[in-house]
Amino acid sequence: MSRIGKKRVQIPKEAKVTVENNIFYAEGPKGKLSVDIPQAITLDIKDTTIGFERNNDSKKDRAYHGLIRNLVNNALIGVSKGYTKKLDIYGVGFKAQSKGKSINFALGYSHTIDFPIPSGVTVTVPQPTSVVVEGADKVLVGQVAANIRDFFKPEPYKGKGVRYSDEQIRRKQGKVVG
Repeated sequence: MSRIGKKRVQIPKEAKVTVENNIFYAEGPKGKLSVDIPQAITLDIKDTTIGFERNNDSKKDRAYHGLIRNLVNNALIGVSKGYTKKLDIYGVGFKAQSKGKSINFALGYSHTIDFPIPSGVTVTVPQPTSVVVEGADKVLVGQVAANIRDFFKPEPYKGKGVRYSDEQIRRKQGKVVG
């Protein structure tokens, strides 16, 4: 048995859950999400928990067992609480500004970068040097935050760039003239 797959998932009070044609649907205050369930995995929904069973012990089915359990758990957390990624911008003149359905970044290049906000996430700029990405889909929130970080990754000498708020950058000593 998969250690992860055999754990039951709690259904939050504010979430509604249905399964139709091997597709798991979750709906809550933060949005709606769906997860495709492979034929090898069966869901056992009882009162406030969901269990996961696999039909056989093939390598592929064992791999899906824990994966599907975590995808369903992430969907339930996403529709009830949501996910948040915070990014900080370091550097002289580096800033972000919200403009309608896009974010405008000034990151030391000769041009500004306009980043269109994809549907399914909300991107806010509480301060010119911080960006907050929120949404129900954990994968989408993480991907949008990673795309923003890729505009100017933090460099190890001066520490400037776009980084996650909880990220530690190992600083290097510069060239010593002597």
